[in-house]
Amino acid sequence: QVQLVETGGGLVQAGNSLRLSCVASGRTGSNYAMGWFRQSPGKEREFVATISSGIGNTEYADSVKGRFTISRDNAQSMVNLQMNSLKPEDTAIYYCASKITTLTGAIYTRSSRYDYWGQGTQVTVSS
Repeated sequence: QVQLVETGGGLVQAGNSLRLSCVASGRTGSNYAMGWFRQSPGKEREFVATISSGIGNTEYADSVKGRFTISRDNAQSMVNLQMNSLKPEDTAIYYCASKITTLTGAIYTRSSRYDYWGQGTQVTVSS
């Protein structure tokens, strides 16, 4: 079992930045791909960013490319999401997720592929 806890959410004005962190505990290690997803009221959960195990390949949703950066620190079992130039449409609950994988470098953008989820952290961007 893996437990994921997200921190760093909050209320910010448009144009500002936030940094989300997700710490994993339990059966942790480097053989996990990690991802961030978000969900707004009335909408389905959507992919935001992912980072592979091993070499750290990344993939981003088009809506956040150039503004968000995902990174991981395997020594601390942590994955971060740096969010710059935030927009009101970025308002959502952000969830961290992990996927057990033996495929080094593989990335996963579909939420159904992930094995473990955090409880989520609220990000609100005011205009």
